[in-house]
Amino acid sequence: MRYVISALLAGAVALALVLHLAWLVRASRSRSLAALAADEASVRAVITDAANISDGTAGVVTWAGSWNGRRVQVRTIIDTLATRKLPTRWLSISITESVAVSGTFDMMMRPGSPTTFSNFDHLDHTLPKATGFPAEAVLRTDRETVGFPLDIIADHLDMFADGRAKELLITPNGVRIVWLLAESERARYGVFRQAEFGDSRFDPVLIERLLASASALRDAINHAERRAA
Repeated sequence: MRYVISALLAGAVALALVLHLAWLVRASRSRSLAALAADEASVRAVITDAANISDGTAGVVTWAGSWNGRRVQVRTIIDTLATRKLPTRWLSISITESVAVSGTFDMMMRPGSPTTFSNFDHLDHTLPKATGFPAEAVLRTDRETVGFPLDIIADHLDMFADGRAKELLITPNGVRIVWLLAESERARYGVFRQAEFGDSRFDPVLIERLLASASALRDAINHAERRAA
């Protein structure tokens, strides 16, 4: 009889554990859907015609639309590379309009481990830093012989005074700024290996500031090119 009772108790505990885990999964899914809706509302407060164009890549959500007559993209990326101590959530803001440069210019702040949002590590040539660039920045390009307007770029790095700005990418197809939104909650990730970011919503003011910064840099580069022509 004792063994029967023990078996029943063990079965009850196992069932309770399964039900609890199922509840956690449902609760996590509900939080994710609510967070996505909140993020989308923030994006559309600035980019009124924003459309979700995500391709299904895990941890990546992308919106595209127009802002001040410019084609733009907003993307969030959850970076869970094993080399990181904690998963990280990034906000990527892009002006997807032509820029008068002949190659790729990539400025990464405090580069260390590889990232899921950038090809910085695959660029072969490191550029010498000009006056006005942050001490922690590393500059790379894909074409060693191409010149970039470093003085103009240095004049448009106000957003990088904040330690959350991570990358500035300039290509012939546009300008991108990547911003740190949050790191995963240490306790939950340490125990459950779940990347939870708490209240890491991005507000419309931040989106607008990043768009304005990227757009101003693009305009300055193109204006200088037209004057030199």
